Amino acid sequence: MYDEQDFLMISGIQHFLFCRRQWALIHIEQQWKENVLTLEGQYLHERADQPTIREKRKGKVIVRALPVQSPTLGITGICDVVEFVQDPKGISLAGEPGNYIPVPIEYKHGKPKIEPSDILQLTAQTICLEEMLMCEISEGYIYYHETRRREKVLFTEELRDSLKKNLQEMHGYWKRNYTPKVKTGNFCKKCSLKDICLPKLMNSQTVNSYLERRLQD
Repeated sequence: MYDEQDFLMISGIQHFLFCRRQWALIHIEQQWKENVLTLEGQYLHERADQPTIREKRKGKVIVRALPVQSPTLGITGICDVVEFVQDPKGISLAGEPGNYIPVPIEYKHGKPKIEPSDILQLTAQTICLEEMLMCEISEGYIYYHETRRREKVLFTEELRDSLKKNLQEMHGYWKRNYTPKVKTGNFCKKCSLKDICLPKLMNSQTVNSYLERRLQD
C-alpha cells in the first residue's frame, strides 16, 4: 500500500514507455513544454472530459471524467469515460435499478500504436476501478481520433503483470528522485522536451562538464 503523497499519475505511464527520461523530467523535475501533438491531445481530452453527473442511454449509464486511484499500485488519475452496461452479473449503482458492468474507455489522438503505452494506461485505470468498485473487469476500449474507431482491449494477466513491472520501476525512480539517462533516437525529434533534455548534448558530454565549460567561457 502506497501513501497518497507517493501516488503516480496514470497519464505518466505513456510518458514512461515513450522515454523514461521524459517521464522523469515531467513528473519528478516538473518540467513541461507544449508542442503541436500535446496541444491536439489536450483538445481531444477536453472534448471527452466534459464532467456530467450521469447520462443514460439504452441500458447504459455513462460517466465522464471519473477520478480513480489504486493504493496497492500507488497510482491516481481520471478515466475519460466509463460506460456502466446493464448486466445481471454486474454491480449495483446508487440510484439505478439493476446491476451494471463497468467498461472504461480512453480517448486518444492519432491511431493505434505498436508499443503498449495506451493499452497499459487503460489497464491501470481498470485496476483502479476494480479496487474502488470491488469487481472484475474483463475488457475496455480505446477510441482513436484519427481512425474514429474503438479498439477493444482484453485485460489479460500478461497485461496486468507488465503494468505492475513498469510501475515498480517508476516508483523506484520516484523514491530516489532520479532522472535516468537514455539512448537517443529518432523519437527524440517528436519529444516536446527535446530543448530541455538536450539529447545531442547528453550523447557528447555530461551535464556537469557542460556547465563547467560554460562557466569557464
